[in-house]
Amino acid sequence: MNVEEGLARNIVDIHGETGAEWVSRVPSLLAEIGKRWSLTFSAPFPNLSYNYVAPVTLPDGAHAVLKLGVPDRERLAEFAALPHYGPAMVRVLASDATLGALLLERLEPGEPLSSLTESGRDDDATIIAAHVMRALWQPAPVGLTVPTVSAWATGFAKLRERYDGGTGPLPLDFVEQAERDFAELIAAEPAVLLHGDLHHGNVLSAGRSPWIAIDPKGLVGQRGYDAGNFLRSYVETLANPARALKRRMDILSDELGMERETLRRWAIAQAVLSAWWSIEDHGDGWQGAIEVARVLAGMGG
Repeated sequence: MNVEEGLARNIVDIHGETGAEWVSRVPSLLAEIGKRWSLTFSAPFPNLSYNYVAPVTLPDGAHAVLKLGVPDRERLAEFAALPHYGPAMVRVLASDATLGALLLERLEPGEPLSSLTESGRDDDATIIAAHVMRALWQPAPVGLTVPTVSAWATGFAKLRERYDGGTGPLPLDFVEQAERDFAELIAAEPAVLLHGDLHHGNVLSAGRSPWIAIDPKGLVGQRGYDAGNFLRSYVETLANPARALKRRMDILSDELGMERETLRRWAIAQAVLSAWWSIEDHGDGWQGAIEVARVLAGMGG
């Protein structure tokens, strides 16, 4: 019930001393939650990034999943948004926002959408993702307090502040274009409730519906943000990223009714912002997002 080293490192990178203190408290938090909800724990899932996630068994023998994270602003947004997505989102069985704990339905067989891409079925994976997106996107509920794409895009101001008006290791032309594109794209389309981190690992096969989304950020903004994020997801693992990106743009354009150029611009802008977040959180790890942005930049005009 201790936190694996890689997960602990990520938590401390992001949250500093608060994260280190949270990591030390995980065993006692799990004991408290387990007693409250009468859970039997199994070993946590492997390769966790930012949350402690483990299969659990309920008193009636049913399977579920416990997700435990630092109860910060991002986690509170997830708690606030989860009830509003409808049946295409994983169901919440119980929650405690103060502890940062979510008890979720267990999606079985639970294979990620990346399994289709790995088996040569990337077109199918893209069509499925489009269907999931359409089901998830809802009018933003009145009074829902979650971040907006517009607010996230102001992150470039922090980048420039850190580098005295420059862009550090990130290409200046990419950052400038991303700043312009976010402003134009946000103004061009009304906002809806988005997933906020829709990629191949956050869509799982399930019994009650063929594919269900997990791990939403809870975000209000333009549909192109989710679509652009998925467009570039997992593409660096493929033999021909440019060809895959072109096919995905064609499919998403048809399935979602978005122009290919709009999708491309969203994906580039989101990739550059993601690269900055990698620098902000970890000091490195930005290179992959910029490389995908370069490929996309060579495909448009």
